Amino acid sequence: MSDVIVIGGGLSGLFVARELTLAGAQVTLLERGTVGCEASWAGGGILSPLYPWRYCAAVNALVRWSQDAYPALCAELAASTGIDPQWMPCGMWLLDSHEFDTARDWAQRNERSVERVTSAEMARRAPAIAAPDGGVWLPHVSQVRNPRLLQALLADVRRRGVRVFENEGAGTVVVDGDRVRGVNTASGFYAAASVIVAAGAWSAPLLEALGPRVSIFPVKGQMLLYRLPPGVLRAIVLGGGHYVVPRNDGRVLVGSTLEETGFDKSTTDMARRELAAAGAALIPALGALEPERHWAGLRPGSPNGVPYIGAVASVAGLYINAGHFRNGVVMGPAAARLAADLVLGRPTNLDPAPYRPPL
Repeated sequence: MSDVIVIGGGLSGLFVARELTLAGAQVTLLERGTVGCEASWAGGGILSPLYPWRYCAAVNALVRWSQDAYPALCAELAASTGIDPQWMPCGMWLLDSHEFDTARDWAQRNERSVERVTSAEMARRAPAIAAPDGGVWLPHVSQVRNPRLLQALLADVRRRGVRVFENEGAGTVVVDGDRVRGVNTASGFYAAASVIVAAGAWSAPLLEALGPRVSIFPVKGQMLLYRLPPGVLRAIVLGGGHYVVPRNDGRVLVGSTLEETGFDKSTTDMARRELAAAGAALIPALGALEPERHWAGLRPGSPNGVPYIGAVASVAGLYINAGHFRNGVVMGPAAARLAADLVLGRPTNLDPAPYRPPL
């Protein structure tokens, strides 16, 4: 018997399991495959939405809270586990210079700064980047190495007593009357007073079995990995809807596609060509290289990218923390704190109304 069962072993599930166990709850986490090997692993680890001024206030509230929390959070995880998530305040170059006025207005409203930079100045400050029209510098943007963040979170929650079961897909959420009782799996029954569905793109089918419907759907994103000498590229680059993310060791991620193809995670030659061309257009040195790796992940799409966080009104003790779409990494800490606050009946870190499930 646990206080809470968390269904899903991505960042959304791990973050909320950590929040709950820090408050003294006994937590069991069930993952259908291997912890951290779906969308949370596949992304770029950018701690900002792409073009944040295009998102609504509900998304930006979660983003801002998480951005402020990440430095201390990563330091705590590194200290407790010995695994450094490699949080890095690298900044981001935006090459869509026509977005400057909108970016500046957004920055003023959100106490951030942006700087318009000429092509000549960019050639001096970031010579690896092709920027004939100049660019916009966003110094507040940081990144994290998401596979390492997942490893650190898993080690941390296990150390704190969370029971983690991999390859344990949740068959059904068990309800007695109007109250949740636990989860049935192929291995047996797990009892709990509360259940949180945090299964990413796979969340909707779990809830639909009980009647409620939420608009969460898989959106495939494909990525390429290159290797440059360390230090050639120091900041994230965004242009034309694609991005390039440098890691400390010289590896470079190029992403990503947006494809609604159901639960198909296969990679395609078309996407490979698209991403290779986009990467070379932003960073010409990539044009002479072959990708080291090509993969795909399934994001949990949702209307306007706003996640569902909160109680399922029709079933006491049933909660959801899913639908983070492209911003699960950057919204993860804030979303998990809000979900944990609601489960535990604490004052919430943010107004929960914009994220309340329509159930």
